[in-house]
Amino acid sequence: MSDPRVLAASGRAMRFLEVRQEVMAHNLANLSTPGFQAHRVFGQLAEDGLGPVADQAVDLKPGPVTPTNRSLDLALDGPGFLVVDTPEGERLIRAGALRMDDEGRLVDPRGHQVLGVEGPLHLPPGRIVIGERGEIHVDGAFIDRLRVEAPADPQALRREAGGLRVAQGETIQAGPETVIRQGYLEESNVNPVQAMTEMIEIQRAYSQVQRSVNVLDGVLERLTNDVGRVR
Repeated sequence: MSDPRVLAASGRAMRFLEVRQEVMAHNLANLSTPGFQAHRVFGQLAEDGLGPVADQAVDLKPGPVTPTNRSLDLALDGPGFLVVDTPEGERLIRAGALRMDDEGRLVDPRGHQVLGVEGPLHLPPGRIVIGERGEIHVDGAFIDRLRVEAPADPQALRREAGGLRVAQGETIQAGPETVIRQGYLEESNVNPVQAMTEMIEIQRAYSQVQRSVNVLDGVLERLTNDVGRVR
């Protein structure tokens, strides 16, 4: 127990728990964000063997779908994302609370332009109907088809602010198992009861490790002082 490596391992474990807590708090903060997909933290053994290193993965489980009866609310039933154009390049989103801006462009909640197969979507005035495969009709006239894509590696996604995702690798067109529901919104897939339970467990584990570190620190200090007196 006097090995300083134990202190280092305990510190690594505390940092791992801190990351879990931060991610869980972020998940809970997005409980009401449409289309939000929670992140999960798991531990990987470090090369030096001194405890776990935190890594993250996206929970791709779909959230519950609720009707809104609003024509520009879209829920993706199945894997995949809508594609939007941002100042930093193309990004992926699940949040389908779309709207028309003053220039007749179809945009996401933050004003990023939604992309169709033929490019940015401009819709004329009229009744908008969006089919299950993303085909867009206005007053019966075909306009374009929404780009609905998924990363070839489902975990090769980087999270950005505002519910945006960056595909770190190739993306492919979503398959027939993905259906677009017009007039619906996908809710966050965060389970609040489960998230709160995990936060309590994390806090307890952190306190236990912290107490162990305090005890071990006291033992090391005493050993150091005793060695000094022997001299």
